[in-house]
Amino acid sequence: MTARGTASRFLQSVLHNGVGRYVCQLKRLTLIFSKDAQPSRGAREFIEEKVVDFAKQNPGVVVYISPKPCRVPKVVGEYLNGHIREVEINSKTAEEIAELIQKMARQSGLDIIRIRKPYHTDNPSIQGQWHPFTNKSTCINVQSFDAVSKQTGSP
Repeated sequence: MTARGTASRFLQSVLHNGVGRYVCQLKRLTLIFSKDAQPSRGAREFIEEKVVDFAKQNPGVVVYISPKPCRVPKVVGEYLNGHIREVEINSKTAEEIAELIQKMARQSGLDIIRIRKPYHTDNPSIQGQWHPFTNKSTCINVQSFDAVSKQTGSP
């Protein structure tokens, strides 16, 4: 797919995250697994060994455990912006599931997308973008050609 065919947007911070304090964007995590199916074995090990540690490290995330008969176990993450992300954890180990859940906790819930510009402002200036020489005197840009020719030795 070409660059023009992919979706794009301006660079933005989720809820201005990082301006005051960090707010974890993951609000709800649901583990759906089967009590006795073989593909859910890693999910059951994760729940027995590591889910309490994850809950202690991330007190802002609500963790739901849903044992129901299903063929494919999955993790469903719900974010503050309303996006829902489902990831199948079919035949994964407890460590792989822990890494996946930590990754989901660090993400914003927004889709990965092409960025239009490396900068964006909600209040654009008619004067243009700032650069290091914006408020400098213009005399530092002026140079006499006589001085240059004397330094190089050319007539």
